[in-house]
Amino acid sequence: MNVNYTENTPGSSTNDTDTSSLFEIEILIPVTIICIVLFVLGVTGNLITILIFKRYKDMRSTVNMYLSSMAISDILIFLGLPSDLYRIWKYKPYIFGDFICKFLIYLSEMCTYSTILHITTVSVERYLAVCYPLKAKILITKKRVKIIIGILWIIALVTSGPVLFLYGVEHPLGTLPAETMECRHLESSTQSGLLLIVTWVSTTYFIVPTFFLTLLYGLIFRKLWRNPHGIQDTISRNRGKHHKQTVKMLALVVLSFVLCWLPFHIGRLLFAWTGLGEFIHYHLTQYFNLVSMVLFYLSASINPMLYNVMSQKYRAAMSKILNPRQDSQLRNTIRSEQASLEGTETTSFK
Repeated sequence: MNVNYTENTPGSSTNDTDTSSLFEIEILIPVTIICIVLFVLGVTGNLITILIFKRYKDMRSTVNMYLSSMAISDILIFLGLPSDLYRIWKYKPYIFGDFICKFLIYLSEMCTYSTILHITTVSVERYLAVCYPLKAKILITKKRVKIIIGILWIIALVTSGPVLFLYGVEHPLGTLPAETMECRHLESSTQSGLLLIVTWVSTTYFIVPTFFLTLLYGLIFRKLWRNPHGIQDTISRNRGKHHKQTVKMLALVVLSFVLCWLPFHIGRLLFAWTGLGEFIHYHLTQYFNLVSMVLFYLSASINPMLYNVMSQKYRAAMSKILNPRQDSQLRNTIRSEQASLEGTETTSFK
């Protein structure tokens, strides 16, 4: 993630040659500890999610395939954490080189886009499964989901490409490179309008899916909680219960992602609009970016926590991985779910 600590401040990247941190030590230490904790929780939790999907065949529903792919994206995001921590402690000179600067920013952008696409697609699947169950059984297959996931990653890879040309390592004119090299947006690319293009792409990725998902989950909730015909048989009642649980969990995933990514997106918009940054207080801007960074990494670590809270099946599988003695309990849970759902493919963690 590129937190852009200096670029939102007029003149800071051209006149300031101080290589000290922009923040007090009283702020840096707690933020660093929080980020390290998020790193441990995020990497561990997402690895467990992937292991659950790989190890237990009965957990390989189509929804869980999307969630596992999202877990890979979240793990990749944490590759940029060491660089971001370095930059909040000593934002210049940047010592990791131009390639690392470009690659890490591109990686975070690409993974963010990928997550948005996955959340939107799996939500569409839930809508079909709830509102059109017969069509969903025909349309939603594991083979097709694998193809769709591959396409989503390709779209994210391509659409985040302009970021590679927007950021890099450079130093202000008239300064010593060894002292003032920064990983930041390039002046030439900004003047060419590339920053505006990237901002609009990012805005489209955020606003359009958010609006669409709000509408989609509204329709799903209305279908599940306001069914005028009611549920008659036990099998249908169990399926309705599982649908509700899955939709609740996915809705929380969507909400947490939107709330965590919103500050970062607002910060990018503020800087992209020429001249607006001049009206924002220097220190307020920097602390806003710092909060955005923490929330960004929180969004990459929170999903396994939500699965654990919302899903009994996920908790059982995680307990089995952490404690092999729980194997019999997990198998009983899976058998119970299979019996109630009669082999339905479109259910998720319960």
